Amino acid sequence: MHLRRTPQRNLCQNLPYKMRSVMRFLATFAKSAAIFFGVSVFTCLSSPQLNAQAGKNYLKNFPKGASPKQIGLRIATHFVQTPHTNFNRTTPPRYITYPESCTWFGAIEFAAVTKNKSLQQALVKRFAPLFGEKASMIPVPDHVDYAVFGIVPFSLYRQTKDKRYLTLATSIADRQWSAPWGKRATPSSYYYYNKGLSWETRMWIDDMYMITALETQAYHTTGKKVYLDRAAKEMVHYLDSLQQPNGLFFHAPDVPFFWGRGDGWMAAGMTEMLRALPKNHPDRPRILESYHSMMKALLKYQAPSGMWRQLIDDPAAWEETSATGMFTYAFITGVRAGWLDKESYGPAARKAWLALIKYLDANNDIHNVCEGTNKKNDRQYYLDRKQNIGDLHGQAPVLWCATALLR
Repeated sequence: MHLRRTPQRNLCQNLPYKMRSVMRFLATFAKSAAIFFGVSVFTCLSSPQLNAQAGKNYLKNFPKGASPKQIGLRIATHFVQTPHTNFNRTTPPRYITYPESCTWFGAIEFAAVTKNKSLQQALVKRFAPLFGEKASMIPVPDHVDYAVFGIVPFSLYRQTKDKRYLTLATSIADRQWSAPWGKRATPSSYYYYNKGLSWETRMWIDDMYMITALETQAYHTTGKKVYLDRAAKEMVHYLDSLQQPNGLFFHAPDVPFFWGRGDGWMAAGMTEMLRALPKNHPDRPRILESYHSMMKALLKYQAPSGMWRQLIDDPAAWEETSATGMFTYAFITGVRAGWLDKESYGPAARKAWLALIKYLDANNDIHNVCEGTNKKNDRQYYLDRKQNIGDLHGQAPVLWCATALLR
């Protein structure tokens, strides 16, 4: 037996007129209330306060095509497919250059954080000839730019446990603090060696990535505190000697310009040191103080686009990608680690990442990379530097950023 349903309209029609009026009023009221509360809720959710609340994790949920995993894989794959580079020259290099070392290291660390075994194997395969017929391409580690190569075998050892990597990398790290040796040893080499610093010390800001990256990687790999103490002492010496009152660094003591990538090496170097230093290390407070001072200045000078410029404090300078990548890496890591205020630096880090990757073309080459640059006391010299495409100075920090976002 089926019960026949009476339409709601017919039910209303069967009620007395006054009751039908009351029901129509209640229905209208309910509809108005629903609309009112719906609009109110939408307005509240759209308010800046709740938008900020919803966006507390500024370093996740990127737009399509902007995820660090996608971007990192694009650059790392492109690196694997590219022959050894020679500072954007057409001729092949005689040895592995430091921009390649930094990019290679970035790709290995990216492969580790994404657990990409095929990428890791490709990066191992790239190294294999250096243990054989291409051994002469391993740089002689008598200069910071050559010694930084050691970060590559240190990283590969941690992933493969092949002791050939450890032997090679450890010898490079140790020779950086040995007595001066080779044709590059000078009287100043002995001066710094006698002060307990690396004999490769030259007081250029670039050194504070080249030296400290190698020694911190030695520490991460071996667990020996001597490597960390060396790097920390070296960093404090540079900070005490070179950091300016505004938190930034001149390219060199006799060159009073805040060159973007030079300061980028400092920012990345301090970031690597702080990642390695335990909270009770005696040099940590000094390094953290300088890091905060620099990050505050960088926040001030970030361009409206999210980028930083070839000369950081010069609004006429062009926007440059290698510096932006290094500063973005320092911001991302600082926010993630809790060294930087999330509400101040989180949006800036996100904006910088999204601005930076706009310079990545369909060939996975980044544009607006300052060419290799010597120091010169001339503003126009920096403004006129060539803007390279696909230069590994610019490719490397994008990989570092991708890894930091995924770490």
